[in-house]
Amino acid sequence: MANLRLLSGGETILAVGAAGVAGERSRHWSYDGISGPSHWATLDAKYIACAARSQSPIEIRARDVRTTALPALAFHYHPVPLRIVDNGHTVQVNYDAGSWLEAGDTRYELVQFHFHRPSEEVIDGQRFAMVAHLVHRDAQGHIGVVAVPLSLGADDFSLKILWENLPKVKGAEVTRTDVKIDAESLLPASLGYYAYAGSLTMPPCSEGVRWMVLKTPSLISQREVEIFAARYPNNARPLQPRNGREILSSD
Repeated sequence: MANLRLLSGGETILAVGAAGVAGERSRHWSYDGISGPSHWATLDAKYIACAARSQSPIEIRARDVRTTALPALAFHYHPVPLRIVDNGHTVQVNYDAGSWLEAGDTRYELVQFHFHRPSEEVIDGQRFAMVAHLVHRDAQGHIGVVAVPLSLGADDFSLKILWENLPKVKGAEVTRTDVKIDAESLLPASLGYYAYAGSLTMPPCSEGVRWMVLKTPSLISQREVEIFAARYPNNARPLQPRNGREILSSD
């Protein structure tokens, strides 16, 4: 699988060799109009994967799922100083080193998490108010993403902290050493999940991403959704064809 590199501003690119192309910026993309999802693959040669066959997100339907003994997800997250950025496509929290996820024999370091409204994932026809994507990277550079659906309900204290510290300028990371954030607080009590092979859901849409979609949503209040929606009323990529990919479900 091609190696993936995450830039500090949230853009994810394919690395080319040891030097890579980490310094390059690609053409503007968006979620509507002539730079929207249906045009991503033609906006820039780096985005050609957006038209490939194993793209994300997909709808997870009971009739397509095979239940098996998937490894339990063991989260080892720790509170870190808040580093938050509005990167022009979403609100993202960049995470200091030292927090990780164990999925079977693979250890993934937590790199960042960000949000989409509504949820990009659909489970048996249900689309959630929002979703948090927890983005991880293993020692070889492979990406594993945990999707945490967010349903309307009570306030989430962690989200309240994030929304109170939203950057006023797009693209500029705000660091608050006096404010701590713990990604573990975003997780529901039940960690059953679906797994499939897919892609990044934003350009360059690189494939070879291990997706772990939690079955149980966490809660978010209507007010918290509205705060995010004031910046990003719709930043969800449309569903992509499954194209025969296997979807696994934990017991």
